[in-house]
Amino acid sequence: MELRQLRYLVEIADQGNLGRAAERLFVSQPALSYALRNLESELGLRLFERHSGGVNATAAGLDVVAEARRTLRQADRVTAAAERHLRGETGVLRVGFEASGAGELTTRARAEFARRHPGVRVTPKRFDWSEEAAALRDGRVDVAFVWLPADLTGLHAELVHSEPRVVGLPARHPLAGRAGVGVMEVNDEPLMWTERAPREWVDWWAVNPRPDGSAPRWGPTNDNVEEMLEQVADGAAICFAPASMARYYGRPDLRWVPLTDAEPLRVVLAWVAGADDPLVRGFAEVVRELAARA
Repeated sequence: MELRQLRYLVEIADQGNLGRAAERLFVSQPALSYALRNLESELGLRLFERHSGGVNATAAGLDVVAEARRTLRQADRVTAAAERHLRGETGVLRVGFEASGAGELTTRARAEFARRHPGVRVTPKRFDWSEEAAALRDGRVDVAFVWLPADLTGLHAELVHSEPRVVGLPARHPLAGRAGVGVMEVNDEPLMWTERAPREWVDWWAVNPRPDGSAPRWGPTNDNVEEMLEQVADGAAICFAPASMARYYGRPDLRWVPLTDAEPLRVVLAWVAGADDPLVRGFAEVVRELAARA
């Protein structure tokens, strides 16, 4: 078994179609089909069911693809370790965050850690809605600023930041010039939400139920912050967000107004429980120091 075969396997699973997978891999479709048959023969398992529209992973295929992903990530880390030494670096720290993270604390902590550890490359990794904790558990990042509520199973977490929430409105909205608004003042407005995050997370951000027990008026869905802001700017809906988003995602067709009666966002610094990584410990120390001064 070769890494090349595993990359083929993952791409086929992602595309669900041998033709599209072959295009992305820059190989011919017959060559890709042959490689898949060889791998299935080697493993003694049928990994994909073929149909007129493409392929679907079998139960065995789903398990094998999941392990292939983990193997490829680990192989990438082996290559990265070698490259670090070629560049004279002593390590790399991957820091995860969502949207605006923990506001200025996120960027200040990365900068201060880099100053104290000049041989370490600090790599920021931004994730979409409620993905940071999962990224820690599956090894995509070493440490992360995680927005609560979140599933912190298997993680060590320390509260390091909180900030008020705001409502994002199109610039022409009647409430756009207000100094602050309450949740019930926008109760009839369609609200942006996402299907990518757990329901508990979605409901917390939506303030569901509302103070009077009613449910929000659900608007369009989105997969990331850019999609959300585009739809708000177009007037399709409003959104609730942390106050730092007003600084990091300012644009002329949007207005951010303080949400006066919603509990603040809390952010924890988290890493895998029991992990004894000196770089993670050093980063946590920096974050604690900076958070204490805030």
